[in-house]
Amino acid sequence: GGAERKANNSADQVPALILDGGRRLEFVRAISAETEVRAKRSVWKRIVDLVAGPPEFHRMVRPYGIALDSLGRVIVSDPGVPAVHILDFEKRKYEQLNGGKGLAFRSPMGVAVDAQDNIYVTDSALGIVFVFDSKGKHKSFIGQQQGHAGYFQRPTGIAVDSAAKRLYVADTLGHKVFVLDLTGRVLSSFGERGLRPGQFNFPTEIVVRGQELLVVDAMNFRVQTFSRDGGFVRSFGSLGERTGSLFRPKGLALDSEGNIYVADALLETVQVFNQDGRLLYFFGRSGAGLGEFQLPSGLCIDPRNRIY
Repeated sequence: GGAERKANNSADQVPALILDGGRRLEFVRAISAETEVRAKRSVWKRIVDLVAGPPEFHRMVRPYGIALDSLGRVIVSDPGVPAVHILDFEKRKYEQLNGGKGLAFRSPMGVAVDAQDNIYVTDSALGIVFVFDSKGKHKSFIGQQQGHAGYFQRPTGIAVDSAAKRLYVADTLGHKVFVLDLTGRVLSSFGERGLRPGQFNFPTEIVVRGQELLVVDAMNFRVQTFSRDGGFVRSFGSLGERTGSLFRPKGLALDSEGNIYVADALLETVQVFNQDGRLLYFFGRSGAGLGEFQLPSGLCIDPRNRIY
């Protein structure tokens, strides 16, 4: 919210990064509660606040996953509440999802949106995916099987390919990626535990790019790229002592040029690589100030190349 308070120019305290071609990476704003989304309270509402006490506002506790829908709403999973925050800056509205059909969230992690703005949320503790429509109404569960546990051990990362009508889910404890249709039927899966190309050691985030899938292979300290059917294509990253190494890779996103952004929870920076895995630059550092990070996780980039 600092960027909105021009009085002390706090956003200006975060230096811009000058990139190749004279482009700049600039800090815009920070958001931590619904008060930064809602319209200013009227004089009448403030009088009511004096009498009845100010309303309780929803705050982010441990934001993890992030996605944007076609309306520009920012959708954030928060296992610390546990809930999903929906921030609508256009309409200045806030909404919170807490689960669906008699089942509350226990640990909402990954979040993704399809072309109809349906919202998909993985719950790593329950081992299922919640599906909501664009208005936040619960539609269905994916992975829940009557009478016994579902087929996910701990689902975290999720990606939707609306054109191909495919859903990709990273099962972190199962060390594999599931390929499903949008109704939740499992079509295939790939991966197993190991160090070799195409194997995983706790995979987390997934991003779809054209005909390829990028997967954060967290404890192998790398990002692997696969074809749609799970064939290994390439990988980059390793555990090391220098920038460009991946220590605890979490969030994954791509900009309009295909550059790969990786949030690292141990380095507490976001590193940016080209498609060949060469480090281009990084931004952020450890701290609680604007433009600084403490255990960064989810990453999302909108069509205007704004990085959330």
